Amino acid sequence: MSKWRESDYSSIIIGGEDADVVMTSVEAAEYLKMHVKTVCRLAKEKKIPAKKVGSEWRFLKSVLDKWLAQEVV
Repeated sequence: MSKWRESDYSSIIIGGEDADVVMTSVEAAEYLKMHVKTVCRLAKEKKIPAKKVGSEWRFLKSVLDKWLAQEVV
């Protein structure tokens, strides 16, 4: 059996018609153009929407998009 790498999960989709992409903290940081440590800190402080799965953070792209839209000043 082969070992899974974090990059193997980058195409995980949740839902049917309203499918959404699940991103790792590294992918979310790249998408948000932030440092990965900042993204993890904000997730831990509940300032950015995320779920902890084991020791890893996961982010839904559509939820991040909504969060960004709300944060616009």
